[in-house]
This record gives sequence, structure tokens and C-alpha cells, in this order.
Amino acid sequence: GAPNVSTAAAVREQHGHDESMHPCAPPDAVVWPRSVGQVQELAALCYRRRVPMVPFGTGTGLEGGVNAVQGGVCFDLSRMDTIAELSLEDFSVTVEPGVTRKALNSHLRGTGLWFPVGTVGMG
Repeated sequence: GAPNVSTAAAVREQHGHDESMHPCAPPDAVVWPRSVGQVQELAALCYRRRVPMVPFGTGTGLEGGVNAVQGGVCFDLSRMDTIAELSLEDFSVTVEPGVTRKALNSHLRGTGLWFPVGTVGMG
């Protein structure tokens, strides 16, 4: 329920396009899961009901991948923004899909490491 689900037209339109040239194709609803378990439950529900699932990170993609051309449910993963593990020894970091490059680099400040290109998460 609210504030984790929205069917408002403005929210749906915001999640129905990215930075590509493709026209807006809004989903039927937008959800903001906060954990892997919630994503699993939502995915299972969508699967059982044969409802398309559209992942959404920051909306900066250039391919139209967030356009819900067949409707469905948009999974906005921006609230899953935990940096779970950092290993300086093997230069690896485990992050949730909502972690941005800016947030990751802020976390890495002072370690001598940085994430220089692209974004972390899904478009």
C-alpha cells in the first residue's frame, strides 16, 4: 500500500520513459520494494497473474528499457540503496540495485578507490 505503491498518472508517466527517443509508455502501477524478499514476492505475484514486470533504476537509460509497452508493474528499486560489503583486498563491492555511482563514490572516499564510469543499478 501507499507509500510503497502508486497508480497516480504523474508517477506512472515518470516511470514510463527514460532518456531515449521512445515515447512514454507508462506502467499500470509503480511499486517501491525495500528488500530482496519483497521483490521476490512481487515477482511471484506478477508471474502468477501474468502481469509484465519492468525494473526501474534512475531512468537514465538510452534504450527505452523502462517503457511498459504492454503495461504491467514497474519495480522502482531506488529505495534498495544499501552498500552491503566492501572488500579492499579484491576491489569488490556488493550493493543493492538502488545505489547510485555518486553514493558509491561517497562511500569509497578515503579508500583510494572509486567507480569512475556509468551508473550502478538499472536504467
